[in-house]
Amino acid sequence: MFDTRTAPYAALLLRLALGVLFLAHAGLKIFVFTPAGTAQFFGSLGLPPALAYVTIAWEVIGALALILGVWPRLAALALIPVLAGAIATVHGPAGFFFTNPNGGWEFLALWIAGLLALALIGDGALALRPTPSRGAANSYRAS
Repeated sequence: MFDTRTAPYAALLLRLALGVLFLAHAGLKIFVFTPAGTAQFFGSLGLPPALAYVTIAWEVIGALALILGVWPRLAALALIPVLAGAIATVHGPAGFFFTNPNGGWEFLALWIAGLLALALIGDGALALRPTPSRGAANSYRAS
């Protein structure tokens, strides 16, 4: 059973939680590791150091899009490659559990599942700019 009265608020809660998580994650790169330190870390992984700056910007923009509700379904999908990249380069080789040295991919997999759920369920309540849709497949909204 799908409760259309409360589902938009569940999607809003999920959207806000995911957005705040990404904002905090980007903040870690900006304020703790610093952008230069993050670039150096990316370089140590064999990635182009400039990709660190792109990743930070992608996380901040994606987080704000989720929080504000600006094309949130697309924003959710657009953030998945960031997490998939983190799994492929850092967390995957560390094993499954996030408590493993270097952190496993457990948390990132859950994060991806949340982003996919949001993309499937819809924009949620109070989206400033709902995701454009084609026909009747439009996401529900409560204002």
